[in-house]
Amino acid sequence: MPPNYRSPNSRAAGRSRRDPEAGEAVEEAAAPLLGTVAIVGFPNVGKSTLVNRLTETRAAVVHETPGVTRDRKEIVADWNGHRFRLIDTGGVDIVDPSPITRSIADQARAAIAEADLILFVVDARAGITPGDEELAAILRRARKPVLLLANKIDDPEQDAFALEFHRLGLGDPVPLSAQHGHGTGDLLDAVVTMLPGAGPQEVGEDAIRVAILGRPNVGKSSLLNALLGEERVIVSEVPGTTRDAIDTVLQRGERTFVLVDTAGIRRKRKQRQGIEYYSELRALAAADRADVALVLVDASEGLVDQDLTVADIAQDPVLDDRRPLEVGHRRDEARGREAAPRVAPAPAAASRDALGEDRPRDLAPPRPDRGALREAHEPNRHRRAEPLPRRAA
Repeated sequence: MPPNYRSPNSRAAGRSRRDPEAGEAVEEAAAPLLGTVAIVGFPNVGKSTLVNRLTETRAAVVHETPGVTRDRKEIVADWNGHRFRLIDTGGVDIVDPSPITRSIADQARAAIAEADLILFVVDARAGITPGDEELAAILRRARKPVLLLANKIDDPEQDAFALEFHRLGLGDPVPLSAQHGHGTGDLLDAVVTMLPGAGPQEVGEDAIRVAILGRPNVGKSSLLNALLGEERVIVSEVPGTTRDAIDTVLQRGERTFVLVDTAGIRRKRKQRQGIEYYSELRALAAADRADVALVLVDASEGLVDQDLTVADIAQDPVLDDRRPLEVGHRRDEARGREAAPRVAPAPAAASRDALGEDRPRDLAPPRPDRGALREAHEPNRHRRAEPLPRRAA
């Protein structure tokens, strides 16, 4: 467990109240974290959707493609003044032999080791799968408190679908819908009561936020792991392995750094569809919130146009306010360049003044007289067309 911790939404963790004597807003210190909660499950069961629902943010990337989440992402959740650290993990598939899947499973095991409480998410509509049984066996060996969540029960009348998961041996399953919010309030009540009451210490505002930027496959994740001295994020030869902005705290002496690993930036503000587009938006948002930006290039390939694009973003990280909410928090007003305001169209009176009242106007040509044309067609108005003669057989 890291000694200090700051999540992307920690800047807004404090609350403000109005002083009755002075009549001014007074900033209150945020409540300490109660503990750490890890969310695990098979791929595509709705873990990231549940994270966004519990934290009331869009910090976790949600996409219809299975296996979007890979690295573990840490976010602070607040429920009625009770705050705790929430860790989102990728889908765990023990049987899949691919290196990426094995690395995702290792990330989930690390989250389980750090957690005080584990939320095991299953798909109630799909029923018990072999992957659920394999992951349940791992959780039983971990000997930590587990809440079994039967997700995707959108109708409360279908709560009986969750009863099947008693067979996993992890207690009573909790029916809920991460997409619509059914059962999430009761879940949060149970979470805050099961936490030990002491969690990691959060990082203050004096921490230096460093964003690691670059085009795909230049070694951003390898650099982060080298600075930390551990395998914190997944490293692969496949471009586009990192799909989200991952915050990690690094303590060096009296200085505290928040290192942010980002996805590869391909082209500035290129409108694309798919997970690569949303990953690039997260990287742009991380560059916008950073105090310092490190731009990595591949020395073996030389300088390319994409490196210049990333360097331009690092020097002037400007985000359009019309972008989707997935890009994260809006930047501080004191940092970066403000977006150009929209100019209202000029009124019609101003257009006339610009032309000048003394300028001659070209009149439209007069319409031709149709009276003579109607008189010419009047005798033939009631005539019918004669049929064509048939050909002789």
